[in-house]
Amino acid sequence: MSVDLSVLDLAQVGSGETVGESFAASVDMAQRAEKWGYRRIWYAEHHNMSSIASAAPAVLIAHVAANTETIRLGAGGVMLPNHSPLAIAEQFGTLAELHPGRIDLGLGRAPGGDQQTFAALRRTMASADRFPSDVLELQGYLRGHSRVEGVTATPGAGTDVPLYILGSSLFGAQLAAALGLPYAFASHFAPQALEEAVALYRREFQPSEQLDAPYVIAGVCVIADEDEAVAAEQLRKAKRARVNALFARDRRFTDEEADMVLDLPQGRQIDAMMTYSGVGTPAQVTDYLDWFTGHAQADELIVASIAPDRDVWLNTLAHIAPAPALSATGD
Repeated sequence: MSVDLSVLDLAQVGSGETVGESFAASVDMAQRAEKWGYRRIWYAEHHNMSSIASAAPAVLIAHVAANTETIRLGAGGVMLPNHSPLAIAEQFGTLAELHPGRIDLGLGRAPGGDQQTFAALRRTMASADRFPSDVLELQGYLRGHSRVEGVTATPGAGTDVPLYILGSSLFGAQLAAALGLPYAFASHFAPQALEEAVALYRREFQPSEQLDAPYVIAGVCVIADEDEAVAAEQLRKAKRARVNALFARDRRFTDEEADMVLDLPQGRQIDAMMTYSGVGTPAQVTDYLDWFTGHAQADELIVASIAPDRDVWLNTLAHIAPAPALSATGD
């Protein structure tokens, strides 16, 4: 690969797994990814989703950091409308003091859940309107130049934890460009505006204290297996899982029911979400990532291994690793 590779870990809770087992798998993967040469691992804030356990990124980052040595770890991202900037500065300032030089802070303005969840978090949709000013307030705390008179983040002040703007629309691209921050595009699940947003970001970028030139991270789904048919079947199962996550209510769909939904117009929404997916043999996936790097004008790729089978999930990351790796289940 001509660019750095990183990993997005959703701390997925697989069928028959407990949340604790999911976290153990995340730690194991992080330890391996460190050896395999991945640049960073990010954890995304999601709420009220039984299949995703990364609701508290700072806590999960702390646990993984304590069980690894060098790999960068961060949020991809914290949904800032759910929190006060001071609280996030203190959380990530604590992480930066405990693990110097290893902590990233990606920021998004989506709620990370539905309106009922937002209400349960004691927030309103109007909280998202403050996102640009909240980013600046948070940045001030971390740099030790608070914008709020008489308030200092301890821990946090002076840690200067690097900020990244996450987005899937032109809004995030414009904000990242205006603030001179790196831009991470969520093309692994919201691909529609990728090319336009990246072009806008690069065109309008203003150098800043943190960054002197545009820097784009693009998300992409991956499933790699020596047997191409296994990879294809894992993709089908991943799509069924998304059908259940998006459309199931009181019970899970059977495989046959999920396949029927996938054949409906609603199912084409799943295909659209997964537009950017490298699926096949390791060589095929590596070739796809090379193509996608140019297509996305990316400086770094963050891969989301989406195989439901734990062995295939882990081996995918082994197969496409920057450093040579044996299969994860055989080393």
